[in-house]
Amino acid sequence: MLTFFNKIFTWWNRDTFGTRLKTILFGKFVGKDDFGNKYYENKKGKRWIIYADEVDASKIPVEWFSWIHFTSNKIEKNHKLEKYKWQKPHKPNLTGTESAYYPNKNKNVNEKKYKTWKS
Repeated sequence: MLTFFNKIFTWWNRDTFGTRLKTILFGKFVGKDDFGNKYYENKKGKRWIIYADEVDASKIPVEWFSWIHFTSNKIEKNHKLEKYKWQKPHKPNLTGTESAYYPNKNKNVNEKKYKTWKS
């Protein structure tokens, strides 16, 4: 019962009831990426994503970024890219988490970079 209310009233937990209904009635499944995100398109050309986990736009991999933003390129229909050994795997936006980048992580943050003229 709680998941049913979460579907109706919360937009940040995957898809809402309205999105699910729109997807069932008008959506044509186009594909799925490595993260489990599902991509849909309707007859008029509108495109949308049903995220596998938390809704975060930085979780769109490179293969699908051009498709969702209507950027024409050679891989738009294929969605399979050749991975090179120098390429790193896609990472979501880590802001606000323990793994976020902090420039002064190892330095003493309280240490002043200047001396005051009043002693």
